[in-house]
Amino acid sequence: MSGHSKWSTIKHKKAKTDAQRGKTFNKLIRELTVAAREGGGDPDTNPRLRTALQRAKEANMPSDTVTRAIQRGTGELPGVTYEEILYEGYAAGGVAMLLELVTDNRRRTAAEIRHIFSSHGGSLGEAGCVAWMFDKKGLIVIEADKASEDEVIMATLEAGAEDVISSEGMIEVTTSPQDLEEVRNALEEAGIEYLSAEITMIPQSTVPVEGKQAIQILKLIEDLEEHDDVQQVYSNFDISKEIMEEMSEVA
Repeated sequence: MSGHSKWSTIKHKKAKTDAQRGKTFNKLIRELTVAAREGGGDPDTNPRLRTALQRAKEANMPSDTVTRAIQRGTGELPGVTYEEILYEGYAAGGVAMLLELVTDNRRRTAAEIRHIFSSHGGSLGEAGCVAWMFDKKGLIVIEADKASEDEVIMATLEAGAEDVISSEGMIEVTTSPQDLEEVRNALEEAGIEYLSAEITMIPQSTVPVEGKQAIQILKLIEDLEEHDDVQQVYSNFDISKEIMEEMSEVA
């Protein structure tokens, strides 16, 4: 797994206990609204909305909050008009950064994100500068104590899994974006609990980082993820297990 994949797993696990519900809900509300606006309010015909609803369920978001977010997207209720933006840039050491954002004020968001990058030795880049380094994939992460690698392969191969990899107590299942839901359903039918399932951007190759530079990059990602407009942060760094454990203790 890339360093950021490991970091995302840590953040996902901590989200179950940390007092981050308000921020998490705000991001999910935006995603539900945009998904409903783009593909309609029926999850049976809108895969993006189905995925957003699954994430809302995992976060224990109240059903009335979910309903209102969808209705704002379909126009049944008035609400803020959100715009999706993709930002690209570099962290310390030339590490590639790719950000998915949803904002109601592009100019404000650009200034704030640029400031976060510069505060941690990074910089925003031009459109297209790093996006080519990533492939859009479905990614399901399973804790290794929930199932063996062979059990996961048996459950997901015919459903469309492209690859199954075990690393450091986790099992990653990679799919095409179109097959994510079918593979996720196959795991559920097999009784295998997963930690996360989402459409993501996977780096084609990774850049190893160590020491102070690794910590600087992780702090940049943490601050970006704290920003209300940032939905997802992707990076192509790889990091030592020791640094990751050190950061997870203070995350």
